[in-house]
Amino acid sequence: MKVNRTLRVGESASALVFSPDGRVGCVLNPRAREAVLLGGEPLKETAKVRLDAVPSSATLTPDGKTLIVSSAAAGRLWFISTESHSVSGTVEVGKQPGPMVIQLDGSELFVADTADRRISAVDVTARKVLSNILLGSAPSSLSLKPDGGELFTLSAEGSSVIIVDVFHDDVEQTLTAGQRPVAGVFRSDSSVFYIATAGDGNVTAMDVSTRNVLAVTHAGDEPSALALTPDERFLAVADAAASSLAVLRTDTLGLVTTIPVGARPVAVAVPDWPWKRP
Repeated sequence: MKVNRTLRVGESASALVFSPDGRVGCVLNPRAREAVLLGGEPLKETAKVRLDAVPSSATLTPDGKTLIVSSAAAGRLWFISTESHSVSGTVEVGKQPGPMVIQLDGSELFVADTADRRISAVDVTARKVLSNILLGSAPSSLSLKPDGGELFTLSAEGSSVIIVDVFHDDVEQTLTAGQRPVAGVFRSDSSVFYIATAGDGNVTAMDVSTRNVLAVTHAGDEPSALALTPDERFLAVADAAASSLAVLRTDTLGLVTTIPVGARPVAVAVPDWPWKRP
C-alpha cells in the first residue's frame, strides 16, 4: 500500500467526507472559509463555496446532493447544493457545533453542540431544530448505528461513550472508554463499534449488543479518525501525531501496515468501490 496521489486544497484541510457511492466529496479549508467540493475520476476539485464564517465540520446527505457544514465560531449550519454549488439555507444551533451525522434516509441530522454539552436534532428538509438532547459531558464525535435507532456519542472530555435513543431523544447509557475517545465507526450489520482513543493511542472493538469490549490494540501515537474498507476486512486509522495511516485487520485488530502521509491527518474516508477478495 502506498500514497497514489496528493490533492492540494488550500492553506488548510479538515473534515474529509464522501457520499456513499464515492461520487461526491468535500474537504473544508477553514483558513480560507471555504468548502471544497470534490468529484470525478481521477479525483479533483469541482468547486469552492465561500462561507461567511470559519467552517469546522461537514457531512453529506446519502444522495450526495446536499452538503451540510457546521461553524463552531458562528453556531450555525450551512446547507449547500452540490449541484449548483450554492448555499440553499442556514440553521442556528447551539454553541460551538462540531461533528454531525445524518439518518440513512436523509431526513434528520444530529449535531454535537460541544460548548452546550448537548446534541441538536435538525430536520434536514424543513431546516429547523427539532429537539435538544442534554448530555453529561461535551460530545466530540457522533456515530449513528446503521439501523438508525441509536447514536453512539464519544466524549473526549468525559472519556466515555454516551448512547442516545434517537427515537425518544434521551440518553440510554453511559460507558467508560479509554483516554480521550475521538472517533468511532460501526460495522454495517451493527455488530461491532470501533473506537479510537487519542489519549492512549488505542483502537477498541466493542460488541454493540452486549456493550462488552472484544479487543484492544495499540494503533499509534494519536489515532484521530477511522474508516472501514467496503468489505469491512480492514480498518484505516489516521494517526495525527505520527503523520501516518495504520491499516488493521478487523477480525483480530492486528496491524497490517503503516503508511506515511501528510502532516497531522485528521480525517480518513474510504469511498465504496467494487471490491474483490484475493
